[in-house]
Amino acid sequence: MDKNIAIEFDGVGKQYRLGLVGTGSLQHDINRWWQTAILRKEDPYLKIGEVNDRSKKGTSDYVWALKDISFKVEQGDVVGIIGKNGAGKSTLLKLLSHITAPSVGHIRYRGRIASLLEVGTGFHPEMTARQNIYMNGSIMGMTRHEITSKLDEIVDFAGIERYLDTPVKRFSSGMTVRLGFAVAAFLEPEILVVDEVLAVGDAEFQKKAIGKMQEVSSHGGRTVLFVSHNMAAVRNLCKSGIVLKNGMIDFVGTADEAVDHYLMTNITEVVSHTNVGKKNRILSECDVLHDVEMLEVSMLNPTPDAIATDESLEIELLMKRNTNKKKDCQYSVVITDNTDTKILNIVSDVISIPQDRDTFKVRLSVFQHGLPRGMYKVHIAVGRKNFAEAHINYDVAFDLLSFEVKYIDSIKKQEYNAWRKEFGMILHNKECIKAHIL
Repeated sequence: MDKNIAIEFDGVGKQYRLGLVGTGSLQHDINRWWQTAILRKEDPYLKIGEVNDRSKKGTSDYVWALKDISFKVEQGDVVGIIGKNGAGKSTLLKLLSHITAPSVGHIRYRGRIASLLEVGTGFHPEMTARQNIYMNGSIMGMTRHEITSKLDEIVDFAGIERYLDTPVKRFSSGMTVRLGFAVAAFLEPEILVVDEVLAVGDAEFQKKAIGKMQEVSSHGGRTVLFVSHNMAAVRNLCKSGIVLKNGMIDFVGTADEAVDHYLMTNITEVVSHTNVGKKNRILSECDVLHDVEMLEVSMLNPTPDAIATDESLEIELLMKRNTNKKKDCQYSVVITDNTDTKILNIVSDVISIPQDRDTFKVRLSVFQHGLPRGMYKVHIAVGRKNFAEAHINYDVAFDLLSFEVKYIDSIKKQEYNAWRKEFGMILHNKECIKAHIL
């Protein structure tokens, strides 16, 4: 393996047998052992395994959680691994962390690996936080003196000084994650593996953890594998990105390219009213007509990184008209929180597209949003309803903007809660959004 390569996956695959544990497994295990160990033949069950598409019923009891995984990670790189639930992200990290072994292929790496895959991974619940820190350090091959030199930094970062000598079983999930990440990050592993567990922590801890991973990679020269459904975090933290789909690699590129590929090729649910039962439609790239498309999107608020609770959200779109036909359209603004949970979905009145110019600007004002303090992302769809009252999309874009909402002194907590109860969480309310052509 090249000296600059920290991790190498070569034709790696992981196969599992579906069904209840122990049902017919002895017969299968004996047959597998006889074929591979005694007759020196290929595992007979590898040929009948199916791709891991959880949305379809298969014909085989064997499924490939991962298949034909090959990639290399350079030292000091921060790689984001993204994909839908069940795509194989956590399985890949478990193979790298030696929690389970690959069915086929080889994994090579250089240096010590610290993993944070699940809440409480590697901790003994009956042992205190201090004892678990020393135990984890010893497992990683560190001396007691080395661990002691890092103890104060670990405790300070985790914010658990008061509970240092308390058994970990009495910790909340958030406290456990804080301690686990601090141990993994400060005991100086050459490779840091982090799964979605950061979502359990509060906003302050998430910010600290991302900053620490950036520091570890940029200044410490260590390699980080980061699994997350927070696309903004992947863009900001990672240099490279790997998209997994049905247990196989779908795309490899920069973090921005990987996120864009994932958002454009994976199915995204968009709420739209139809005249048949008002069911949700499924929006995919083939549903976007591109008669009108967004070229640029920007926020016009004086301080877009700190919006006040009673301040309207001002968005400007640079649009391009790709048809000579007269078109009317509506502008939908979807706002999600940092866990990608939809908070608001509001749709403007119908306005006509200018016919005298190929490009034009649209000003969107979102007010009375009732958003509490926190970080948010903006997604925008441009479209209209046809004669059958079905929604047609001209253009759809995800993760366009991010902003933070803060409380302000002019709104007391009690007054704000009453205001939010009246105006907050409004879906498809045209009174909360105004759109006009500039």
